[in-house]
Amino acid sequence: MSPALSPLLFINILLFLPFHHTASAAAPAIPVNGTCRNTCGTISVNFPFGTDFGCGHPDFSRYIKCSSGTLEFSTGTGIYTISSIDYPSSTITIADPFMSTCSSMQNSGSFRLDKASPFTITENNIFVLLGCSTTSPVFDQYVDLCDTGSGSRVCRGMYSCKGVTGIGLQQNAPATTCCVYESPTGLNSGYALDLPKLQCSSYTSIYDFGGNEGDPMKWKFGISLQYNDSYSTENCKNCEDSGGYCGFTGVDESFACICRNGLHTSNNCFGRGFAWSGTWRTKFQTRMSSAVFSWFLLSTMISALVDCAIYLKQLYCLGLENAFEELLLLALHCKSSRKFFLTFLISWL
Repeated sequence: MSPALSPLLFINILLFLPFHHTASAAAPAIPVNGTCRNTCGTISVNFPFGTDFGCGHPDFSRYIKCSSGTLEFSTGTGIYTISSIDYPSSTITIADPFMSTCSSMQNSGSFRLDKASPFTITENNIFVLLGCSTTSPVFDQYVDLCDTGSGSRVCRGMYSCKGVTGIGLQQNAPATTCCVYESPTGLNSGYALDLPKLQCSSYTSIYDFGGNEGDPMKWKFGISLQYNDSYSTENCKNCEDSGGYCGFTGVDESFACICRNGLHTSNNCFGRGFAWSGTWRTKFQTRMSSAVFSWFLLSTMISALVDCAIYLKQLYCLGLENAFEELLLLALHCKSSRKFFLTFLISWL
């Protein structure tokens, strides 16, 4: 006797096939670790930057990250807090916790931009070396490394601050140990401010005088960096238009559109069930397909048991003259139903 499928099992298959196609077409992409965010603390984070690994452009991921609500910039000389980002001008402003200001001066560390980084120091920055030794190379009579023009006013302004006592100087001390530094190597990637080599106690950077060059308490201290803004692509624009975040994935760091649920695609979030708008139908279909699959799984198991029970009843009605042969047929029949169910389940997975 050749085993046959029960009508209930056959109906289940017919009902399930179109939903299986829908679920496959709308299945979300491979998940990544977490999702991206568009803010870190009070700062908006847009492409090419990212809050977490896999977000933004890979060339920036080693330099920019969000840590405990603070957006940080990393370079070879330390980790610095990003105080602001100005996207129209493609600049970020970072704060060195050991940098001197008018209100507080202290011994500082060095500052260096990594070579080949996508950042350069803007021309707005005025680097001021404080408490320098008389033998410092910045005072070399043959190499002019200090701005002796307007720089002298900046030095006098810094030395008029009460905070100057923090580096062992008296308020309004002679500005002969101060230098508005003009780097001989320029302000490109690889720029270094090596204080031990320059024999100076501290440094500061002024990126804006706050409209009052005569009042150092109103000066804005920090380092303004220009970043390369040529990384935007059409794929990224399409991704952002769909409510996703531009990111990257894989060993080759290929482009990925990170959707708000943490899944990513190679183009955009439309049709993934988790875009910001325009996808309610796909979202409904995806959830509906999951519910139908659960119903199919349960009903198929029940139909297989019912199929075996019906066949057992048929054998009982025939009598038990050939009990061993009939029980063997029953086992083969139930095994066939179970095998079909498992095969279909594996094909789904």
